[in-house]
Amino acid sequence: MNVFFFILTNNIVPIFALIILGFALSKKFDLDIMTLTKLNFYVFVPAFTFVNLYTAQIPMEMIKVLIAACLILITNMVLVGIMAKFRGYDEGLKNAFTNSVIFYNAGNIGIPLITLAFTGTPYLEIALTAQIMVMLVQTLTTSTLGFINAGRGANTHWKESVVKVLKMPTIYMIPLAFILKSFSYDFTQFALWPALEYARAAVIPLSLITLGVQLSKTQFEFKNKEVYISVLMRLVGGPIIALLFIYVLRIEGVIAQVVLISTAVPTAVNAALIAVECNNYPDFSSQTVMISTLLGSVSLVFVIYMAEILFPIL
Repeated sequence: MNVFFFILTNNIVPIFALIILGFALSKKFDLDIMTLTKLNFYVFVPAFTFVNLYTAQIPMEMIKVLIAACLILITNMVLVGIMAKFRGYDEGLKNAFTNSVIFYNAGNIGIPLITLAFTGTPYLEIALTAQIMVMLVQTLTTSTLGFINAGRGANTHWKESVVKVLKMPTIYMIPLAFILKSFSYDFTQFALWPALEYARAAVIPLSLITLGVQLSKTQFEFKNKEVYISVLMRLVGGPIIALLFIYVLRIEGVIAQVVLISTAVPTAVNAALIAVECNNYPDFSSQTVMISTLLGSVSLVFVIYMAEILFPIL
């Protein structure tokens, strides 16, 4: 019970405080959701990705984490495709549903959650590095596949979707970070580095406030079965699939715990922001983010506990 309240008060409550703030501000001032989403995708998410990748020390054992994250994403896509066909979704809902399941908050919630779980232990650095690897796969695929899916769902021509993807700065920040890591010069000493740090720090509050703004404009329907199917596949299906590949790849200890916990986090805020940007079922996407975040506050406690039992640190 103490673990539950600790996670609730240190992770979930602050997250919802910012969402509620965005909701209230939008109701008061009618904030422009398109402006906020563009700030996220063109300024703050690229800075967040670049700074985290450049500053992370990445040992070779993290290759297994990258492989696991990719296999989990692919498996989720296959299962989502089967579910969408079984439920008879149209193209738009199918792609919004896909984004809501395969993309999760590896950065916005995953990073703080892993920090919390391993603070005070000698394993914090390796745990955060593993989480950054998961975030790398999620960020790259969200910025590419996420936009392509949403564009197809909104009947956007594939060429337009590709052009939109190529305009996303994040996909260039990833190789740039690795290229600059190969230089002997320490770019954290560069005069503009503090600006990047400020932008990185802003991504989580701004994305959550933006979600609150979108929720203020969303027509909620708590009886929407498709939302709950998406949430079930995200919060329950995600960890089950992760367990499979953890055992297949023989991942152990701290890294196994991180992989398992990271796949149990709620639907990515960016899934809703992409839906807004591409006008592809934005209400459905916003609801899945909100409800998965609410229910995730409970399910994450169980997953963290199971991770410690199944993969003890020797």
